Amino acid sequence: MTAAAAPKAQIPDVAGQITYAMRSMGVAPIPRNYELFYEAYIGSNPALTRDLAALGNQATQEELDALGAQHFTHSPARVFDDAHTRLAAELEGLLRVLRQEQTSLESYNKLLGETCKRINSKSAASVELIENAITLLTEATGDTMAHGERTVENVAQRSQEMDRVRKELDEYKRIANTDSLTRLSNRRAFDDRLAAVFDNPALKPITALVLADIDNFKKINDTYGHPVGDKILATVASVIRANVRRDIFVARTGGEEFALIVDGNTPEEVMSMAERIRRTLEATPFKNSRTRVNYGPVTVSMGVCMASNADDPGELYYKSDVALYGAKNAGRNCCILYQDGMQKDFTKSWLIYKS
Repeated sequence: MTAAAAPKAQIPDVAGQITYAMRSMGVAPIPRNYELFYEAYIGSNPALTRDLAALGNQATQEELDALGAQHFTHSPARVFDDAHTRLAAELEGLLRVLRQEQTSLESYNKLLGETCKRINSKSAASVELIENAITLLTEATGDTMAHGERTVENVAQRSQEMDRVRKELDEYKRIANTDSLTRLSNRRAFDDRLAAVFDNPALKPITALVLADIDNFKKINDTYGHPVGDKILATVASVIRANVRRDIFVARTGGEEFALIVDGNTPEEVMSMAERIRRTLEATPFKNSRTRVNYGPVTVSMGVCMASNADDPGELYYKSDVALYGAKNAGRNCCILYQDGMQKDFTKSWLIYKS
């Protein structure tokens, strides 16, 4: 095995680790269970992580479902089942309206045909026939036009309802992809966006992944408590967001870690952006306005890797993490760009499931 190939063997397989953890606990590999373990793995909901670990290796499906109902405000299964039911009902109603319209037009067409036959008949008095035909056609045309107007109104109403369902699903997707604490994108959205980085090979040289990790965050939590830690996380998120372009993707990927996917910049420009974030955070006061307790300084270490240095999303994440590890080892509160030859001994593990 070559030195260049070695890092790939160490790339963490998130899906594999989740599946292994579920199998180890005897949990059925169904979507709602996978979501529980996924959220526990990425660490965005510490309470869920603790509660899931507390179930041990004997968790029943009822206990897992209760945990999901407790921690997930919106159940994906219920949201999509409800949307499917409503869309199916509206589509069936729309088809019913269109079938009625077709029947009405067929009846009108039949009436026109019969009237034409009568007019062409030589046995009827022409004046009487024409008068009757005009009366009949006037009434039938008026009824058909009125029916058509009702059909148009019906179709419009059902189209509006289907559009409302679509917007509700769009809003649910937005909520499902947003970290509730920081209002940034969450790990789920990050995984999707990272997977798309390699869709256009021409953009790889000007696309970068930046990983940022708050230095000594555990000490902050242990010293001042989780509520203070949460406020610091929210402030750090705001500072990061305020110091980058609006089109740059920013996510909280778990615990005290953040990720940025930067498109359209050279390595020098990306490093300059990362340094701006680092310096701004270093200079940001973290104080309790009431008690005047100073929680700072709060700093971050950052690792940067260009997509052109990786063959796939997993390798890009790994190499950015190697650079982040280098920043931590260099004394923290600094930014490091990945260079060929950098190494790191690490294996992300499911510590909460270790016996």
